[in-house]
Amino acid sequence: MNLRPLGSTGLQVSCIGLGGMPLSLEGRPAKSEAIKVVHASLRAGVTLIDTADVYCLDQAEIGHNEKLIEAALEQWPAPESVVVATKGGLTRPGGAWVTDAHPRRLKAACEASLKALKVPAITLYQLHAVDDVVPLEDSVGALAELRRAGKILHIGLSNVTAAQIRRAQQVAPIVSVQNRCGVFDRRDFSNGVISLCEAEKIAYLAYSPVGGSRGKHRVADDPTLRRVAADHGVSPFQIALAWLLARSPVIIPIPGASKITSAIDSAAAGALTLSRDDLAALEHAFPVAQASPSAARAV
Repeated sequence: MNLRPLGSTGLQVSCIGLGGMPLSLEGRPAKSEAIKVVHASLRAGVTLIDTADVYCLDQAEIGHNEKLIEAALEQWPAPESVVVATKGGLTRPGGAWVTDAHPRRLKAACEASLKALKVPAITLYQLHAVDDVVPLEDSVGALAELRRAGKILHIGLSNVTAAQIRRAQQVAPIVSVQNRCGVFDRRDFSNGVISLCEAEKIAYLAYSPVGGSRGKHRVADDPTLRRVAADHGVSPFQIALAWLLARSPVIIPIPGASKITSAIDSAAAGALTLSRDDLAALEHAFPVAQASPSAARAV
């Protein structure tokens, strides 16, 4: 597994991370099996796990995924070698996804995450979403306060635009951005987000990099991905992940997994090298428009 810098933190993590969400939503595996999935990913070289307090069925079990990750690491011989990133800013009333990034709510959510993960400080704490009724500066300001208090070490953002990243940077250092990105969701290559992350040395954590639970069949059936995958003797999912890695040095895909085989397959993409011919074929199939300078500078 190759390594990549986690933004400006000074930390090096696996170039492929593990998204914990599928282990805690509807259709999730039993706890014992979920822990095996996490361990399989770690054995394959993954050292970055992404979670969130709201990865659960509803508000009654907030912290389910965080507690699961903690249980898996408690059984792992070197838990200190794994970076766990979590998020706050959403709630799950009745199973819905509702934004609540009020400073008071974020501080309470962070305290709960500290308890769920059983750590004195969270290495990377990310604002899960921008709240339409709470100024972004107030939300990031709350995370800055938590950082000064030593409860989180680094601040990240999720589901944001280039302009929002710039606004957040005026309040606190931002080390990561977590947005949806993959071969069929390439908008951040042209809207300035990824180019801004490159310029500011911000890690870009690509979630749903192989389409998520709904889009994975599209990746599996794509003729170009299947053809390149056959040439390498790997799955189309590995090619989709390798394509992302080749697109930018700041991208760290964080595919989710609920099965051991999926976790192992995704991690294997971290050692896959695509040829010039491969990249040319993929570029033709999945063209990327270059970001305009004004997009990256937007405030």
